[in-house]
Amino acid sequence: MRQYLIRRLFLIIPTMIGITLMTFALTRIVPGGPIEQALMEARFNQSADTLGRSTKGSREGLTEEDMQYLRELYGFDKPIMVAYWDWLKKVAVLDLGESYRYNEPVWDLIKERLPISIYYGVVTTILTYLISVPLGVLKAIRNKTWIDSATSVAVFTGYAVPSFVLGLILVVYMGGRLEWFPMQGFTSDDFDEFTLIEQIWDIIYHSILPLICYMIGGFASMTVLMKNSLLENLSADFIRTAFAKGLPPRIVVYRHALRNSLIPLAASFGNNISLVFMGAYLIEKVFNIDGLGLLGFQAVTERDYPVVMGTLFLSSLMFLVGNILSDICLAAVDPRIRFS
Repeated sequence: MRQYLIRRLFLIIPTMIGITLMTFALTRIVPGGPIEQALMEARFNQSADTLGRSTKGSREGLTEEDMQYLRELYGFDKPIMVAYWDWLKKVAVLDLGESYRYNEPVWDLIKERLPISIYYGVVTTILTYLISVPLGVLKAIRNKTWIDSATSVAVFTGYAVPSFVLGLILVVYMGGRLEWFPMQGFTSDDFDEFTLIEQIWDIIYHSILPLICYMIGGFASMTVLMKNSLLENLSADFIRTAFAKGLPPRIVVYRHALRNSLIPLAASFGNNISLVFMGAYLIEKVFNIDGLGLLGFQAVTERDYPVVMGTLFLSSLMFLVGNILSDICLAAVDPRIRFS
């Protein structure tokens, strides 16, 4: 097991290099980068000085000296592999660069927003398992009854409706028309003036609608996975033997069938760590939650490449570590699995 984990940890390095190199190359190829944005800004302000130099007679308001200065400022004056190697050396010492938009270190921006994304990710994961596992067990035990049919409506809705679309619907009706919940934000504007109990309630109050959107997709898939896995185990030979020996149904289901049925859920547990750390881009955009998801969304739309690379690096790393945690959880639940 130890050798297996060591090999998997070492495999993270070439995988991360492949992911980040591909993305880094795309940031140098796609149009609309910081230099193009500077050109557009100068185009609308031909008579102004750009970077302290006269723009009279220059192409689109920028001289060749201005263009060279911008290329050096944003690191576009070097070949892709040289620039990527420079970025990789900085990442090795936890230097993710400086944001074009905020003029702040990317690592500081991530640390500032990380607690919000962790909060939503952890709460979403806990609630999803607390709801999906018992509901999946209930649907399997009451298979093809009215309980199974009634709960299937919620499950199919979770499959069919994208989380951000559900978020827009909840914002318009629950937040706008009915005014039952706040429409956006993580806390109220006067949050600092509240007592501790009021602050806790304010966070919960603002979290209800986003958490519904976070949970809807994972809730649906995990509930169906739990139900199908339990139904499969209930039809196994060892379960029929347990019933034939006269064991009570509760003992057979919860002591014998349930543990084997949790194996597929354990295999996907570690993958949720990426959600815990990175949030969801579109959900945080809909509810204007200032977490890592919104930071990454704004970085992509505004071509803030250092932030794009920083958030991609962190999310990819968490996803790869999550895959290893999935294997560990799988081995813990299923004693037949041994990694060598």
